[in-house]
Amino acid sequence: MKRLEALYLVIAAAVAGLGFAVPYLAHRDGAQSVPGWTWFVDPGPLSSRHAFLQQDCESCHTPHLGPTADRCIACHANESELLERAPTAFHAAVEDCRSCHVEHLGRSRRPVDMQHEQLLRLALEKRGSAAEFVAAGPPPAAPHAGITRAEAQLACQSCHANQDRHRTLFGTDCAQCHSVSAWTIPAFVHPSAQSRECVQCHQAPPSHYMEHFKMVSVTIAGRPHADVSQCFECHKTTAWNDIKGVGWYKHH
Repeated sequence: MKRLEALYLVIAAAVAGLGFAVPYLAHRDGAQSVPGWTWFVDPGPLSSRHAFLQQDCESCHTPHLGPTADRCIACHANESELLERAPTAFHAAVEDCRSCHVEHLGRSRRPVDMQHEQLLRLALEKRGSAAEFVAAGPPPAAPHAGITRAEAQLACQSCHANQDRHRTLFGTDCAQCHSVSAWTIPAFVHPSAQSRECVQCHQAPPSHYMEHFKMVSVTIAGRPHADVSQCFECHKTTAWNDIKGVGWYKHH
């Protein structure tokens, strides 16, 4: 019995010694200095962009602190294209990359997890270029349940203007309808197919304001007297290319 107890003590001492020695050596000489050490703590493969760093933990991680901005900046500080683009120029004022960028999610995943609340925090603190991503004035009331009052302050168009399929016909206050989690609006119901007020939301393409409209568009649709504003004369509400009496037609 005493021999068994002594054996347990030896094993416990050995485990405790390893529990101290392995982190110490890894901290002093790098994670790869202790064979097999990273296998126990690796949470998963890096993205394809960072895969070459899979065996070099110290490229991103600072001992006792985890991934820190200074390690990210060491590689990305000279990405002038990122800082020159209006939608991403705010990165110059960011101090914590981990807020939106995450790793070890697999080769196929991009290391990006956009957190609008972090962008809002930077904007409200007026940190350089990030200040332009928040609307002026006091926080407005939340227009719907899919967005908070704080999120409603974000100037969405400063990043998403090029994604505006409404062509500014609805203004620039995206938060009136959209949420920060997704552009789609499950509750949206298109007006009746009998509606004749299409121009309230839709704008005709440039070709409809040229001779092409009279020579080709209305001729194919069989509506020679249709006006550009009378979308309902030729189009169905299923899709713009679904032409009444013709079916699916895509000229361009």
